[in-house]
Amino acid sequence: MTSSEQPAAFVRGFSDPELRSPVLICAFEGWNDAGDASSTTLGHLIDRWSAERFADIDPEEFFDFTAMRPTVEIVDGFDRALHWPDNTFYAARLGDAPFDAILMLGTEPQMKWRTFCEQILETARAVGAEMVITLGALLADVPHTRPVQVVGTAYDESTAAKLGLEPSNYEGPTGVVGVLHAAARDEGFTAASLWAAVPAYIPGATSPKAALALVERLTRLLDVSVYTTDLEIASVAYERQVSELVAEDEETVEFVAELEERHDEEAELLDSDDLVEEVEQFLRDQRGD
Repeated sequence: MTSSEQPAAFVRGFSDPELRSPVLICAFEGWNDAGDASSTTLGHLIDRWSAERFADIDPEEFFDFTAMRPTVEIVDGFDRALHWPDNTFYAARLGDAPFDAILMLGTEPQMKWRTFCEQILETARAVGAEMVITLGALLADVPHTRPVQVVGTAYDESTAAKLGLEPSNYEGPTGVVGVLHAAARDEGFTAASLWAAVPAYIPGATSPKAALALVERLTRLLDVSVYTTDLEIASVAYERQVSELVAEDEETVEFVAELEERHDEEAELLDSDDLVEEVEQFLRDQRGD
């Protein structure tokens, strides 16, 4: 494929980055991004790995713009720039690692999910990817003062065994992540997912602590490194700020204390099976099952 050819019907601006056996890592803003944890993780990797944009997906086919409207920005005091729902591919060259990465940061579309996933996988295939990892975060009954639990799941037994992840036994409504995994598996990709637990009592707060946990779990899984000092500093500030907010409400103070006690009585925040169940129940709740 030449740089002028597009790998899929609704992919725009494609230029082959010529990567080495890349791994596709995806995160989608929206209901599977509690605390903005997965999108913050992708943004961090894009920044720290100096990833370069090489394609995006035309939003026209996949979004209802009366429900998710474009935004207007004033540029240089006079000009106006329109910003549409964005699903963008970035190429990251990982130096000493034997592979590179495709980082896909986007927004869950409202329509034509199968066609949307085709755009992602055909683009991944065009640059030589064979593995797809998605990131997500869910609201759970966990305290902000303890380590963030991250669970890794795979959608077939061989992948779970190979990567040391939990097999997924989820049945019920799913988001675009689930559709993407099913499509990836059907197309012969290896597919896995990492989910972080975010405190349900602060649903609107961005959680750099959960993002840091996802970064650390992902880099262990791939055996690569990335600078995280900025996330570590932000995580300390996040925990302090949330503690100050919690201290203003006695009921929340008592609730957090109960969560801390539960955590401290157990060997870990949640065992893998428990957190997998939390993820699965979260997916059901979001789809009204």
